[in-house]
Amino acid sequence: MNAHRPIRPGDPAFERLSRAEIFQLIVELRSASREFGLLWPSAKPGERTLNGRVLVNLGNVPVSTVVNLLAVLREF
Repeated sequence: MNAHRPIRPGDPAFERLSRAEIFQLIVELRSASREFGLLWPSAKPGERTLNGRVLVNLGNVPVSTVVNLLAVLREF
């Protein structure tokens, strides 16, 4: 995970993530972003799209968005 090299939404690594693993990413995102005043109170694991992308319900963004946000927050 690197803030300068974002992960693409279609990355095959995300196809194997379980709902529990996605939830852990969301918990980490909430913790890391709190310091910056970013709140995600309704974030939860979403559905899988027809092409297999895993979504997070922040408005159904790809899980790669969560990972990329975490990379940026960790770096700064």
